[in-house]
Amino acid sequence: MSREIRIYNTLTRQKKIFKPIVKNYVGMYVCGPTVYGDPHLGHARPGITFDVVFRYLQHSDYKVRYVRNITDAGHLENDADEGEDKIAKKARLEQLEPMEIVQFYTLSYHKAMAELNCLAPSIEPRATGHIIEQIEMVKQILENGFAYEINGSVYLDVNKYNEKYPYGILSGRNLEDALEGTRALDGQSEKKSGVDFAIWKKANPEHIMRWPSPWGKGFPGWHMECSAMSEKYLGKIFDIHGGGMDLVFPHHEAEIAQSNACNNCNPVNYWMHNNMITVDGKKMGKSLGNFINLEEFFTGSHAKLERAYTPMTIRFFILQAHYRSTVDFSNEALQAAEKGFNKLMTAMETLQKLSASESSTYNVNELEDKCYAAMDDDFNTPILIAHLFDGVRIINSAKDGKESLSSTDLEKLKNIFNAFVTDILGFISAKENSGHNLSNEIMELVLKLRANAKTNKDFDSADLIRDELNKLNIQVKDSRDGSSWELKK
Repeated sequence: MSREIRIYNTLTRQKKIFKPIVKNYVGMYVCGPTVYGDPHLGHARPGITFDVVFRYLQHSDYKVRYVRNITDAGHLENDADEGEDKIAKKARLEQLEPMEIVQFYTLSYHKAMAELNCLAPSIEPRATGHIIEQIEMVKQILENGFAYEINGSVYLDVNKYNEKYPYGILSGRNLEDALEGTRALDGQSEKKSGVDFAIWKKANPEHIMRWPSPWGKGFPGWHMECSAMSEKYLGKIFDIHGGGMDLVFPHHEAEIAQSNACNNCNPVNYWMHNNMITVDGKKMGKSLGNFINLEEFFTGSHAKLERAYTPMTIRFFILQAHYRSTVDFSNEALQAAEKGFNKLMTAMETLQKLSASESSTYNVNELEDKCYAAMDDDFNTPILIAHLFDGVRIINSAKDGKESLSSTDLEKLKNIFNAFVTDILGFISAKENSGHNLSNEIMELVLKLRANAKTNKDFDSADLIRDELNKLNIQVKDSRDGSSWELKK
């Protein structure tokens, strides 16, 4: 039976009982990565956050269609309307085709999500696979009078839009303030106003990724892909849209405007946003030298890391804070998370070995009620984990003979821990996790030996290592940044 789950809605700034559009069915769209670089801690948080939402909704007897997009075109540098596509820029620097970049980093992202034990979404559409849908949406917005075309580019007319719909309802931004902030751009752009944004862009001669359209060869604006793909797979109005807090403006604000301008309706009933991860109190960024990708966490190969941390340590670290709270990385915080995770999983093992008593000295039903209450309260994983540690205390006390559990209560306690620790929080045992890490470490060693062989111009040995790995269905990929590996499908 579906539970009464309260969700904080970024749009209304209120926490209310979740009511899906269709009984026992949930349509959920989450913004996935722009695939032009290694997956990092910033990718891990939304991946894990909405994995837990997905898991809990399914556990609560909802049928969930979870759509997570892959941005492989149209996302320009600095989220601007002018400049170079992030993927095209990476392809130019690497002297590769854009789709080679897309494929490589998509596989890297999938590998990282699998290591973090995130379930695959129901559908994972790509922007380049939905150009027709995006063009059709642009045409409808033009027909409805909320956009204009200049020199082969199409822009959403925010001032015109604001006459009928409130612009800034998600972010709380005032249009007048936004206009004031863009006056310096007057005369420097073909747009009517600095607040207008591209929904289709004309491709310059040097732009690699381009498609034919009614306005000439070009590419879709970054925001358009999510509006078009969410409508295609979830309908004009759907239940939940998720993503990082950094996407509230301009990306999600633009999505609302596009859908209203096209379909005359707000597309989403519940907007959910996870907060950011900082490193030593500062925003993570390559220019600050504190940018750490997930593979570096798993191998300990970054200067800021004292040692390697398992994927489950990272997952525990993220889930011990509420998804709407900021999380600050430090070695101390990760080591504390590692201790907490190991303590929880050790208790899971102990629980399986406990013997039942004739009666109970502990109220297992109360623990179950508290665990559900935590998750029903806007997916409050830190409170859930605190309640589970109350259970850990009882397990250890029962092991020492200080508490007793009847056969019925012992079985129920096992079911509670299996449901909340494994099925909902998505933790896997330390043994599985360490074994997985060991295979990664072995492969890193093999790749280092191959790199040394190449450095010493022993190309026969380097080729032999590659060919022998290939026989084991392990594909080695070389790039200017070094070598990587993946299992062939």
